Amino acid sequence: QVQLVESGGGLVEPGGSLTLSCVGGSGILLRGMTTSWYLQAPGKQRDLVASITGLRSTTYADSVKDRFTISRDNSKNTVYLQMTALKPEDTGLYICSAGGMSWGQGTEVTVSS
Repeated sequence: QVQLVESGGGLVEPGGSLTLSCVGGSGILLRGMTTSWYLQAPGKQRDLVASITGLRSTTYADSVKDRFTISRDNSKNTVYLQMTALKPEDTGLYICSAGGMSWGQGTEVTVSS
């Protein structure tokens, strides 16, 4: 059963930009839910990158502040993660989570020259 579907990952050079999307699957309404992006870097634990509440209050990991922006479009049941000034250490699987219970499969981001 598909809960959340992420997309937008890819290979990008250092300093580049990507925008990730997280779409709610059948029965999953992101409106009103706190939705978060996590990074599963190779060989490391899963870390919280950014969160957005139903009232659009946002929080960010220190490592991505001023570079990443999380936002939501309730009409599209979608949460976005706009990533700029990407660094090699941003490489990994980006996973979306909503309400602390629903998870996606992730989208891979590789930052490399």
